[in-house]
Amino acid sequence: MAGRGNPPEGTPDDASGGDDEYREDYRSVVFDESFIKAARLQEFSARERMEDEEHAAVRNRAYAPSGESADPGLETTYGRGSITASRQGIVLVLLIVLAFGTAIYMGIRNPYQAPPEPPAEPMRNSLLPLAPRDEVPGATPADLFKHSPAAQFRTGADGVTLPPARRMRHFSESQVLSALTAAKEYIVTSSLDPAVLSGNSVRDVRIMLDPAQQEQFDQSMDHPRNDGRHSATGWMVRFDPSKTTLADPRIRVNGTLTVQEAGADALEVVADHVFVYALRATEGGDGKKAEEKSSLFTVRREVRFQIDREDLRRQQLSVQQVSMRAGPLPCSADMTDALAPLMAGERAKDDGAAGTDPYARGRSSASLCGVLSTSSQPSPAARKDD
Repeated sequence: MAGRGNPPEGTPDDASGGDDEYREDYRSVVFDESFIKAARLQEFSARERMEDEEHAAVRNRAYAPSGESADPGLETTYGRGSITASRQGIVLVLLIVLAFGTAIYMGIRNPYQAPPEPPAEPMRNSLLPLAPRDEVPGATPADLFKHSPAAQFRTGADGVTLPPARRMRHFSESQVLSALTAAKEYIVTSSLDPAVLSGNSVRDVRIMLDPAQQEQFDQSMDHPRNDGRHSATGWMVRFDPSKTTLADPRIRVNGTLTVQEAGADALEVVADHVFVYALRATEGGDGKKAEEKSSLFTVRREVRFQIDREDLRRQQLSVQQVSMRAGPLPCSADMTDALAPLMAGERAKDDGAAGTDPYARGRSSASLCGVLSTSSQPSPAARKDD
């Protein structure tokens, strides 16, 4: 049999140079071991073809580096490749899941959240008492109203009228109407509700305020003081029930509501109204005689509101500023907790306003005082003529 590396038909007779020359001449056509190992296809053996006639003539071989046999580890090599591919797929899926999970987590716990809304500004208030020059006129509520500037005023909530609601640059017509309605509700509750006027109720006023102002409101109710921010009478009109009571629940009202934008995210509503109350002293008793000792008390109240989009959603508002002029009142009385009107037949004491010390540090406890015009009082002459 021909040796390894010799041609099948043996060495040619006329070959010269011996085996070395022979190998050199046929080196280009002889398949050495490295060439065979590097082959991608392998022919099935005769026995394999006899056992299975449907066998293909050749099969794929796994590539093995030079010097290593591919056949013994053929199945193992394929198995490892499959396992490696499976592991890579699992790792890829895990990475994708991790990426999505991280995105969701960062969306929920985003360290760059939008800054919170700035807190509502504190309410500021001022009260100018108006002292009468003469004795406070007294009569029945009907006579007093008939002969006063309030004769043509509407009664109660009917006097707090809404202007036409129109669309604005940043707010729809319905949003403007909602802001006006909230302001009217506050004015009616804080100025006309008998329970509020008597000092028996504060809750109905409180729940209409922006939550950021409710703490200031509570402090004003618990510890009222004359600092321009914590006066109970700044939030509402109320009287000391031990001294004053309503002689007629039909309060006369006249005024206006206006609205404008306070930027892209808020509306400003201004309520400017005159309220006229018929009052009498609590210890004056009941009946016709007590009714004839009624007197009128007039409050000019301007309330400035700010209503942002969140307030519109909650139907609440922020009270920015309250300015009041009211009389007849004594100049020196403390009005931070409740108003103390002068009753029929009383005069303002000649004490004037409290003195002011310009050298004293801090906020002055003194208040300004005005004079209540005679023309704003009911006319005694007209009352007698009737």
